[in-house]
Amino acid sequence: MTSTSSKAAKSHAGAPASTGLTIWRGLRGRCPDCGEGSLFTGFLDLKKSCDVCGRDFSFADAGDGPAIFVMIITGFIIVGAALFVELVYQPPYWLHALLWGPLAIILPIGMLRPLKGLLVALQFRHEAAEGKLHKD
Repeated sequence: MTSTSSKAAKSHAGAPASTGLTIWRGLRGRCPDCGEGSLFTGFLDLKKSCDVCGRDFSFADAGDGPAIFVMIITGFIIVGAALFVELVYQPPYWLHALLWGPLAIILPIGMLRPLKGLLVALQFRHEAAEGKLHKD
């Protein structure tokens, strides 16, 4: 671990936070620095800063990353399960629609917020920032 990433991963108490702890904080939607304050004001809107430690969240820009991961994971789960059910049980098509339609709505909604929190926490952990060109 480099000195720059260990500086970014310090917890509120000053001790370095492990990568596992940072991931857990992100999945729970907590501040990646202290682990106590919430990252979100609404369902997906990030707060300006942490209510507990005051960490500024202006560094965070998850962009389309969470949506892409949700689409890939959801597609893999639903298509895999639908193929398995089709090959083993061969139900009628209306039953497929009844099974996989609601799951295709519920699963992405349930995964979007934790994945956005995870990507923001990993940005914090690795001090990720917008790419800039520097003239030397």
